[in-house]
Amino acid sequence: MSSNEVRAAVPDDAARMQTFMDETFRAFRRPEQRRWAQAYLWALIHVSGKKTPRRMALAKPLPSAAAHGLHQFINASPWDWNPVRRRLARLVTASAAPHAWTVTELVIPKRGEHSVGVHRYVDTATGRAVNCQRAVGLFLASGHHSYPVDWRLVLGGAWDSDQERRRRARIPGTEGRRTVTDLIVEYAAEAATRYQLPGLPWVLDLTRYEDAAGVLAGLERLGADVVCEVSADLPVLASQHTSAVTTVGALMELRHARQTHVLLRHSADGHVRAVPVHTYAGTVNLPRPGTGTGSGTGISGGPGNGTGDDAGARPYRILERPGLDVRQPCRYWLTTLTDRRVEEILRLARSHSAALSAVTTLRHRFGVLDFEGRSFPGWHHHMTMASAAYVYQRLSGNACRATPPPDRPDPPDPPPRAPAASVTPAAALADAPN
Repeated sequence: MSSNEVRAAVPDDAARMQTFMDETFRAFRRPEQRRWAQAYLWALIHVSGKKTPRRMALAKPLPSAAAHGLHQFINASPWDWNPVRRRLARLVTASAAPHAWTVTELVIPKRGEHSVGVHRYVDTATGRAVNCQRAVGLFLASGHHSYPVDWRLVLGGAWDSDQERRRRARIPGTEGRRTVTDLIVEYAAEAATRYQLPGLPWVLDLTRYEDAAGVLAGLERLGADVVCEVSADLPVLASQHTSAVTTVGALMELRHARQTHVLLRHSADGHVRAVPVHTYAGTVNLPRPGTGTGSGTGISGGPGNGTGDDAGARPYRILERPGLDVRQPCRYWLTTLTDRRVEEILRLARSHSAALSAVTTLRHRFGVLDFEGRSFPGWHHHMTMASAAYVYQRLSGNACRATPPPDRPDPPDPPPRAPAASVTPAAALADAPN
C-alpha cells in the first residue's frame, strides 16, 4: 500500500475530532454552538493548568478575546446537556462494550458561598470540614477504564429552601433536596430507559456511606444486580427463614461457614503469589425494617414486591479478601451474582477503582474542579464538556495530543450595532455581547 493510500485509510486527527463532535453534539441546532463546543473541547484537552475561559483563550490560534465567547458558551448559551450525555454513553457503548455501572463522589473545594450547591461538608476521606460542592458521577465501566456519562449536584440546606438563591443560580424547580443515596438509586432507576442499557450490574463502594443499607434497599427494589464493597458491620440475615440479624464480618469469622478460593496473582517483582478469597458457603439476605438494625432504612420485599414478606428477598453472596499483611484490614463484597466465579466478581469490583482513577484524571487534566461560574446550567455545561474531553481522549487513545487546533469560532451572537459582513473575526470575538 502506498503512502497516499495509508493516509487515505487512516483518518487524520482533525477528522477524528470532527466525527466525535458530529456524534456528540448532534443536538446543537446552531453552527456557532458547535464551533464553540469544538473550541472548548480542544482547549480542555490541550491547554495545561487551570481550565478557565480566560486561560484557555491564551492557546493559539484563539485570540484572548475568545475568552468571552467561551464563557458565553458555558454560562449563557441555553443548550441542553442531557442529550449530549446520552450521546456520550452511546459512543462508549458502541466502542468499548461496557460491563458495569459505577458511581463515585467528587468533592469540589470552593472559597465563597455563592457557587451553586456550595456548603460545608465533612470529607470522609480526610475527616476535615470543607467548603465545597458535592457531585455524584455516573460511569460506564469497560475493560480497565471507566467513562463519565452523567453528573448530579447534591443540593440541600439553603439550596433547597432559599428561593432567591435558587433563582440567581437558575436551579430548575424539579431539582430538590436529594441525598447521595437518592441520587444513586435515581441513576439506577433511569439507566434502562435513559441509556438503553438494562441488565448491567452496579459496582459500588459503600464502605464510606452512612446509609449503605438504604442504597442496597433501593437497588433491590429495582431488581438491579450489584457488586458492592461493604464494611464488616453491615447487618445481614444468615437465612431468609430467620429473623436473627448478624453482620458480614461475624459471618465470615465462622470458619465452618466459608469456602476458600486461591487465586494466583503476579506481584510487582514478577513472582506469582497465592491470594486466598473466602466466600460464605450459603447465601444471605438483607434485614427488613424493624428488625433491630437501627438503620431506619430497609427493604420492602424483592424486585417489584412491596409487601414486605420474605418470599421476594434476593439472595446475596459474601466475598472476603484478607489483608495482604497485618496492617491491612479484610475487605468484603456483597453481590447478587451468586452464580459467577470469584475471579469474575473481583474483576467487576475493580470497575470502581477505574472510576476513581478517571476522577483523578478529570481533576488534573480536564478541569472538573475549575468552573468559576455560579449557575446550575453553567456547572452542568462545564462538567459535560470535561466528560466529553475525557471520553474522546480514551476512545481515541493518545491521538488527541496531536489534534490540530480548531478553526477560530464565530461569536455566539453578533452585536446588532455592527453588520456581520463588516466585522473581522477577531473584532467579532471582542465585541460578542454579554
